[in-house]
Amino acid sequence: MTGLTPLLVDTLFPNGIGHYALGGLLIGLGTAIIYLGTGIIAGASTFLESTLSYVSDLPRFNKAKYVASRNWRVVFTLSIVAGAALYTVTLGDGWWVSDVQPWRFAVGGVLVGIGTRIGKGCTSGHGVCGVGSRSRTSFVNVATFMLVAIGVAQLMSALGVSP
Repeated sequence: MTGLTPLLVDTLFPNGIGHYALGGLLIGLGTAIIYLGTGIIAGASTFLESTLSYVSDLPRFNKAKYVASRNWRVVFTLSIVAGAALYTVTLGDGWWVSDVQPWRFAVGGVLVGIGTRIGKGCTSGHGVCGVGSRSRTSFVNVATFMLVAIGVAQLMSALGVSP
């Protein structure tokens, strides 16, 4: 059985697992720092509501929890974008390395945004922090995210949709 494990790992991860492990450690460290520093579970989906509290007088965007957390949420979200840009410039293969058209990314982003509001959280909040803290709601949400994503991918493939 032990001879099968390295073969399986090599098959599933042909480029190795080191960079995935490093990424996981950095994500875990970041979420731990946010939680220890603020007492709030890190998540990117609340960014819009908390940021709109700067410019909107609507009660929905001016809830105390949004106003109190908006500064670090802006830094958190901009850091995600800056980290990706820094990687792309220093180690990446260029600015656009996908065969997927930009409009498809835009439509997907809107759908993900709607889904995070319906699911009351995103993959960073539920998948990293919620599952890590053994939240039943987060386990259900992550399972739902995955099942829907797999189902949509299979449907698109069956319909002949490709990048």
